[in-house]
Amino acid sequence: MIVCIAEKPSVARDIAKVLGATERHDGYIEGNGYQVTWTFGHLCTLKEPQDYTDYWRRWSLQALPMIPPRFGIKLIPSDSYEKQFHIIESLMQAADGIVNCGDAGQEGELIQRWVMQKAKAKCPVQRLWISSLTEESIREGFANLKPQDNYQSLYEAGLCRAIGDWLLGMNATRLYTLRFATAKGQVLSIGRVQTPTLAMIVKRHFEIKNFKPEKYWVLSTLYRGVVFTSTKGKIKKPEEGQAAMEAIKGKNFEVTKIEQKAGTEAPPRLFDLTSLQVEGNKKYSLTADDTLKLIQSLYEKKLTTYPRVDTTYLTDDVYAKCPMILQGVTPYAPLVQPLMGKKLKKSKKVFDNSKVTDHHAIIPTGMDPQNASLTLDEKRIYDLVTRRFISVFYPDCKFSTTTVMGEVEDIEFKATGKQILEEGWRMVYGGQSGQTEESDKQDDKEQTLPNFEKGETGPHEPTLAEKQTTPPKPYTEATLLRAMETAGKTVDNEELRDALKANGIGRPSTRAAIIETLFKRGYIERVRKSIEATPTGIALVGVIDEELLKSAELTGQWEKKLRDIEARKYSAQQFVEELKQMTCEVVQHVLSDGTRKMSYDTTQ
Repeated sequence: MIVCIAEKPSVARDIAKVLGATERHDGYIEGNGYQVTWTFGHLCTLKEPQDYTDYWRRWSLQALPMIPPRFGIKLIPSDSYEKQFHIIESLMQAADGIVNCGDAGQEGELIQRWVMQKAKAKCPVQRLWISSLTEESIREGFANLKPQDNYQSLYEAGLCRAIGDWLLGMNATRLYTLRFATAKGQVLSIGRVQTPTLAMIVKRHFEIKNFKPEKYWVLSTLYRGVVFTSTKGKIKKPEEGQAAMEAIKGKNFEVTKIEQKAGTEAPPRLFDLTSLQVEGNKKYSLTADDTLKLIQSLYEKKLTTYPRVDTTYLTDDVYAKCPMILQGVTPYAPLVQPLMGKKLKKSKKVFDNSKVTDHHAIIPTGMDPQNASLTLDEKRIYDLVTRRFISVFYPDCKFSTTTVMGEVEDIEFKATGKQILEEGWRMVYGGQSGQTEESDKQDDKEQTLPNFEKGETGPHEPTLAEKQTTPPKPYTEATLLRAMETAGKTVDNEELRDALKANGIGRPSTRAAIIETLFKRGYIERVRKSIEATPTGIALVGVIDEELLKSAELTGQWEKKLRDIEARKYSAQQFVEELKQMTCEVVQHVLSDGTRKMSYDTTQ
């Protein structure tokens, strides 16, 4: 008998149906030589400190650092979890073979490996690796099962992540709570990714609080209904601006140069999880956690592909399936129709095997969404994914940019305008850009220019506007996700963002949970659409002197090492040893510094 173990009962039912297993039992489905069972996500976890020794049961500075000689796992205390585990255990003990059908990612690998270890499974194990839960995908996956050993490095990376979180979280939380907590029962939670994320928010708080606005003046003039701005830029002294104003008053404006440039704009990239969460937050004010749950639901309803991905590319083999996928999204037939009957565009910005490791970008599966019962927010997320997918097969948008230069008394002015010549992919979005990234807001500033002729002159209306520099904006959930993805670096360019992803903090699948944890701990709060640090969050970051604990850049380097472990470029043992050493250094440093204390002054 072959035992298949999935991560959820609903996924197990889909797999059982394809395999022809129809006989339902308590905790599994049997038939056709298979027994299909399931976990409820994590059934096992790393042991807690008191599971290793009673000495670690009581919180004590003398007991730190806590470093087990060997990490062990245990069942998560729960009657339903224990009951299901014992069913799985009995099936695996009698099995001829096991198929690991866990989610095809690092966390899914860890969940099932721990269960198999706990159940002391001895038979050969194969791995099902699929990107969607459609019947076709499941059949194809079972026809191409891989030996579990092929995914050993994936498991090791997940295990190192769990051990790293345990070492830093358990030790630093006890250390800072015992050393700095100001109220009885207060727990100061420290985390490997959580604390650097909080530190970024606190840093932004002080950048805003300590910002000193500076006045400047901008000289512009209105000629033939078009605003021309002086190429002098920001004028620091009002008398300089006033002198320029006086010099051009009553003098004719002359058009000195007209330049037209044709340009093209490629469709926006397909979605990875982070960019989808960013878009969901910007367009519909959905939290990162909301969007993750919605796209996970769409995946389980077989409408979209595997969601926990960090690439915006597809593999070449997906290209052949695209016509069928497009035909399947029937509510979008008017948008798909212009693509049918011709060879689909195949751009290197979309299809690139070298940019895909485990899973490709999030796309629709081609199942008809009209056959599924979707909530309003599920429809919104599905619409974002599907329009983005359709748009990549449309032509580039063609536009013309006109730059007009003018002059009054040797003072140069400039106006620009943009004209869409061929909408191309923008048709999918009703002529709009289809994305709400900050860089895309430039569209709002563009003006339509009349026909100008070089050498023409005429009267104009100059203005000297007083302005002042503005502080950086508080993080929103969208901009915080981007900051986590790039380890705090502000980057609008998509290609540069891709290059920084390797050093981002957290994984696409965990960032939403990290942000939610900070809310639950009371370290951050929502103020309308902004995310702001609370006095407790500010005080906690203020007392942390160890850059290793709060630096997004250093945490990003650890994330890079975890990815390298997965790619077999770095030693898992070395990573754990580094974390053990770092934990010892942090404990020693805090205990040797008797001057630090928590301060709730949020203005410093």
